[in-house]
Amino acid sequence: MKKSDKENTEEKIFNAAKKVFVRKGSDGARMQEIADEAGINKSLLHYYYRSKDKLFAAVFEFFASKFFPDIFNIFNSDDDIFIKFEKFIHAYIDMLSKNPFIPMFMLNEIKKGNASFAIKVISRAGVNIKAFEQLVEKEIKKGNIKNVNPKNLIINMLGLIIFPFISRPLFEVLIFDNNKNAVDEFLAQRKEEVSTLIINMLKPEKTLN
Repeated sequence: MKKSDKENTEEKIFNAAKKVFVRKGSDGARMQEIADEAGINKSLLHYYYRSKDKLFAAVFEFFASKFFPDIFNIFNSDDDIFIKFEKFIHAYIDMLSKNPFIPMFMLNEIKKGNASFAIKVISRAGVNIKAFEQLVEKEIKKGNIKNVNPKNLIINMLGLIIFPFISRPLFEVLIFDNNKNAVDEFLAQRKEEVSTLIINMLKPEKTLN
């Protein structure tokens, strides 16, 4: 089935907006630049999205629905629990590396007192924190992982994953002397670093090596 003109145009807009948001951030992006990137005129862009905030929200919802289900479905697989955590962490960091505007969008929504929008989008994308907590409790009962607070675990894990992307403008200057390639390499290496930290934290003492 062929895509409609509307679907084609919206996909062009989303792809263009993503590129501009990644380059400039939500504050630095301009509607004209997004229209130019999409190869459409600004009037048509405004016909679909009357403001940059509405466009940004639509882009966030599009990518949340595309990436979050696959990432969180990792915990529904038959893999060993530690493999699940490793795959989750790797997939989440890969997703943020390709879409670094996502954590900044969520942070800005929280600052604006509009966290409910991000929560609704994430929930609609199939993210189920309760199911994650139940999985952790089940693995604790089996003796596969230490007795940890599931809420602390998800917050610690997401903090280790997300914070470097939010704070990148700061540590890129202070730690990496504006070397963007070095920062990219550092973030890629975080996949193994965070996986090791979380897995070692969860392993029962007798299984640590």
